[in-house]
Amino acid sequence: MSMAVVEYIEPGFVRGRIDGEFDIEDAKQAFVEILEQVEQHKASKVLVDTRTVGGEPKVIERFFYGEFIGDAVNALSSRGWVGETPQFAYVMVEPVLDPMRLGETVAVNRGMNVKAFENENEALEWLGVA
Repeated sequence: MSMAVVEYIEPGFVRGRIDGEFDIEDAKQAFVEILEQVEQHKASKVLVDTRTVGGEPKVIERFFYGEFIGDAVNALSSRGWVGETPQFAYVMVEPVLDPMRLGETVAVNRGMNVKAFENENEALEWLGVA
């Protein structure tokens, strides 16, 4: 899996893309890279496009990824983040997209504002980004 590519940044909005074959450690590192851009630009809305990621994450990997991203976003406040927790929309396709949304559920249960979509327009609409 290649690292995250931040395609563009608009005021308050970061769009990141992750490519390659799914690997849990690479996925975590890619998220850290996107989160660094979120912090640097004080973005409140984030679109993460993983539609080109291949492979089929195991159930336990989905759990651990959701746990990791939820905890990483929660740690923002300890690093001086002020205001609302950023809102994250993932655009994914199966089999990387889990129809049961386990990773999403785990992250939400940790306080993260995140939702997975198959359609980019729906993701942007949910984020409130034109």
